[in-house]
Amino acid sequence: MANLFDLTGRVAVIIGATSGIGRALAIGLAKHGAHVIPTGRRQRELEEVCQDIQNTGVRTLCRTSDVTDRESIDGLRDSVLESFDRVDILVNAAGITCKQPTATIPEGQWSALIETNLNGAMRACQSFYHPLKDSGRGRVINITSLGAYLAFHEVAAYCAAKSALLSLTRSLACEWAHDRISVNAIAPGVFPTELNVSLVNGTARGQELLMRTPMARFGKPEELVGAAILLASDGASFLTGQCIAVDGGYLASGVNS
Repeated sequence: MANLFDLTGRVAVIIGATSGIGRALAIGLAKHGAHVIPTGRRQRELEEVCQDIQNTGVRTLCRTSDVTDRESIDGLRDSVLESFDRVDILVNAAGITCKQPTATIPEGQWSALIETNLNGAMRACQSFYHPLKDSGRGRVINITSLGAYLAFHEVAAYCAAKSALLSLTRSLACEWAHDRISVNAIAPGVFPTELNVSLVNGTARGQELLMRTPMARFGKPEELVGAAILLASDGASFLTGQCIAVDGGYLASGVNS
């Protein structure tokens, strides 16, 4: 049974891996045997995560990219294929957020958030489609959100993008099943990272989120690794179009006291 979750020799590309959840997933996949190529826009942070990956004993490649730029993503793909000759796993973890009343959010800010959180994932899926197909057991893991299921006050653009990303996950799962590419998603609960820490740590919003979480705590990024290992592995050979909520029971909860 242990071999079902062995990723030794597989090649994983993690989009949005310079911090937070993406970084934790990159290092977690490396610790389970995959060669991992993390990417993002920030060179210094990327070099740091690449060093952490190398320290696990697998190979990596240090190349920045921008999910809003197709040439950048295509260039990343070509560099990965040149160095590794294959791609087996694609993780879309790039994301931005903002808290803004929907009635007054500037259209440019709305569009920028959709561009990164939704269009960026679609762009990466399109770019890496053929390598994933050639793998024979391609895996796409999209990082969505509880916002794909629920409304959160004054983050409508983020929730809309994550809802659409979950829908995209299901659509691609159906379209690409005949290509032996599985497409699934993970919906993290509340995981304080640099993306959202100012909104949840020591705030009334954070206290409300804790109250609604049966485990009564926030998640740690490394607690998402297990779900990612499953979805990336042969253990998920007949699992596609699904979303695993790693949320401390938030979505299951009614009344907690």
